[in-house]
Amino acid sequence: MSKWLLLSIAIIAEVFGTSFLKASEGFTRFWPSVAVILGYVVAFYFLALSLKVIPVGIAYAIWAGIGVVLIALIGWIVFSQKLDVPAIIGISMILGGVVVLNLFSNSLTH
Repeated sequence: MSKWLLLSIAIIAEVFGTSFLKASEGFTRFWPSVAVILGYVVAFYFLALSLKVIPVGIAYAIWAGIGVVLIALIGWIVFSQKLDVPAIIGISMILGGVVVLNLFSNSLTH
C-alpha cells in the first residue's frame, strides 16, 4: 500500500476520533467514546505503518498539520466555532508548512 495512502488513512482516522471527543463529554457517553477510541487505534496503527517508509518527523509534521487544519474546519462547520483572522492566518501557515515539506524537502526520501 502507498506510504501516502497509509498516512492519509491515519490522518482521517485521527480527525474522526478527535471530532468525537467533544461529543463524548469526557468519555461519559458510550458511543462517542467508542468512536474516539476506534479512531485513535486506527490512526496510530496506520501512522506506525507509514513510519516504515516515511521519516517520523516528516510523517508527524504532515499528520499533525493536516489534522489541525481539518479539525479547525470541522469545528467551524459542525460546531459553529468562530475562526478570527489570526486563527486563519496561523492555520494557513501550518498548511503552508505541510506544502513546503511535500514540495521542497529532500527529507521525504528514506
